[in-house]
Amino acid sequence: MARVFKRKDRLSAMSEINITSLLDLVFCLLIIFMITTPLLEQTIPVNLPPQSRNPAADRNPKLKYVSVTISKDGQYYYEKNPVTLDELRIDLKALAAQSDPPVVSIRGDDSVPYGAVAKVYMLLQETGLTKLSYDTQVQ
Repeated sequence: MARVFKRKDRLSAMSEINITSLLDLVFCLLIIFMITTPLLEQTIPVNLPPQSRNPAADRNPKLKYVSVTISKDGQYYYEKNPVTLDELRIDLKALAAQSDPPVVSIRGDDSVPYGAVAKVYMLLQETGLTKLSYDTQVQ
């Protein structure tokens, strides 16, 4: 039995909407946003040292990370906020007081003296935070 695709009344309004092109557009936008969202990470621009670890050892997505950044001019940042060493000590003590403290990610510019990074490491020891990572350039 053959199907007939002719409408009985050509002048009546069509009650169905063809959404195929709309779905194509939505999927295209979804793919664009999935690709561009990771690139929108807003961080303090620093020239990280060369890669010194195994590239296969990526961050664990189950863990929470907090960043401490040391910029080229020696300014300390907790997340994106500029802080002094005393303010950083207070913030790190608050982190250590949590039941499950996050991993502290140290991001130091390549031109910063090692002593500036060592001060952050000493603050971590002082506050009892033992989970830390050093960010390096991705190659």
